[in-house]
Amino acid sequence: MLDCLSIIQRYYTPGNDDYRVLVIHSRQVADLAVKLSQRLIDQHVPIDIEFVEEAAMLHDIGMCRTDAPGIYCHGKEPYILHGVLGRKMLDGMGLFRHGRVCERHTGAGITAEEIVSQGLPIDPPRNLLPETLEEKVICYADKFFSKSHPGDPAKDLERVRISLSKFGGDTLQRFDELVSLFGVPNAW
Repeated sequence: MLDCLSIIQRYYTPGNDDYRVLVIHSRQVADLAVKLSQRLIDQHVPIDIEFVEEAAMLHDIGMCRTDAPGIYCHGKEPYILHGVLGRKMLDGMGLFRHGRVCERHTGAGITAEEIVSQGLPIDPPRNLLPETLEEKVICYADKFFSKSHPGDPAKDLERVRISLSKFGGDTLQRFDELVSLFGVPNAW
């Protein structure tokens, strides 16, 4: 098992607020993603549960390079780039599969068309949709926990849907596909 906290500590200082936010949020996401993965394994659906836990712990590592003072991040880049930045950070360590999770977990994934139509600063525009089961389960689990309120209980499904609705019907449709795939976490 990868020592995720050691990787996080390359960029974050234990005891600082940004470290606390990242680790609490990531642990919540990892715990839910592992629980959802275990349900799949119980149904004889193969999924790499160890990788899921590792990648969930690292999915937001790029937030330290963004300007997001509400979560104690004082970098220079727009927050929308935290996944792309995280991928570059993890790719630089040879963690290419983990890096893909970083890049593909935002919203319910982002299409190249959405990048262009919304004027998002992702260059070049490309599809950043979760493709593997592992990428999808982490993307899904992430939607239920806030970095603004780390440690709060999981959001209910309707609250998640409302927060994603501002990104349009395609995003909601992709999220609903994840709900169909993994079920409603707080319903079981």
